[in-house]
Amino acid sequence: MNNKTLGIIKPDAVGNGFTGKIIDKIISAGFKIKAARLMHLSREQAEGFYEVHKERPFYQDLVNFMTSGPCMPMALEKDNAVAEFRQLIGATNPAEAANGTIRKDFAESVQNNAVHGSDSDENAEKEIAFFFSSNEIHD
Repeated sequence: MNNKTLGIIKPDAVGNGFTGKIIDKIISAGFKIKAARLMHLSREQAEGFYEVHKERPFYQDLVNFMTSGPCMPMALEKDNAVAEFRQLIGATNPAEAANGTIRKDFAESVQNNAVHGSDSDENAEKEIAFFFSSNEIHD
């Protein structure tokens, strides 16, 4: 079981001023932030990160959304991090997300859903490495 996952506070949540409240929820849930940065993804970065979805009909809309403003990628640590973070963020559709989850509290829609979370330990490792070098992840 991997103890790290990638979380991204997406442009909608950053733009709406929810960054601090989301970080507070993450820390209150027992996660340790091992790396974080506020950044504005270039089109090339967004296309590379979401390349797994390239053939999906929502790909260009996702890339456009993720390049629309700053976001905050974070390497998060906790026992069973991927599953625990997925539970904390809630369902992709905020209307279906459980009360108290990040998406229920801060998301606007299926696309503007406030946060990204890795969906597997394997992807968490790849996604963290996409945004952070090993010397940027603090113990």
